[in-house]
Amino acid sequence: MTDRKRVLLLSSSTVFGSGYLDHAETEIHDFLGRIARILFIPFALHAHDGYAARTRERFAGMGYGLDSLHEVADMRRAVESAESVFIGGGNTFRLLKRLYDLELLTAIRERVENGMPYLGASAGSNIAGPTIRTTNDMPIVEPPSFAALSLVPFQINPHYVDPAPGSTHMGETREERILQFLEENETPVIGLREGAMLRMENGSCELRGSAGARLFRQGDAPSELPIGSKIEP
Repeated sequence: MTDRKRVLLLSSSTVFGSGYLDHAETEIHDFLGRIARILFIPFALHAHDGYAARTRERFAGMGYGLDSLHEVADMRRAVESAESVFIGGGNTFRLLKRLYDLELLTAIRERVENGMPYLGASAGSNIAGPTIRTTNDMPIVEPPSFAALSLVPFQINPHYVDPAPGSTHMGETREERILQFLEENETPVIGLREGAMLRMENGSCELRGSAGARLFRQGDAPSELPIGSKIEP
């Protein structure tokens, strides 16, 4: 069976020195093609109205209309009829809990599996993996499960930061925390530096953007993924 999923995952919605989604505008245009409207899911942040207004203005500047899911009466129908979906950043636990509460995970997954383009940033990229166990966020709420959308076959760690030589910080580095995850789990992890993006189409996944990434597999040393790398499950 042909893999119809089309997925674009951004490590972050903003990188240093640029505005909201500026670094990804060209990639977003290429990814969405002739699609005219975006369904935005703002549940990773508490202030839905402000988040939606900011995102609507930004997508309008790129030539797209945007509907925010929190503004519609029938959310399931909105997902089922959407041309594409964008899930933005914020707190991953809050986002996932809300999607469970609204019983929307399966609807989103099925639409993406049938070809609806999925755009995620930060928390929206986290939930594209099998689980949210490699999020950086504080568990401010408790979802019924850590299981997420499983749109890609590996865990995502957005905003990945390399160990800093000579740092006096005594807590675990991001690398150490991911290696701890792999002591208990077999699913590979991709640490996406800010500015990095993953694009999946036709069953193939490619690293794009302006920064590389790190690939972590159980039993192997972490490896560097340069821009343009093809990533196998």
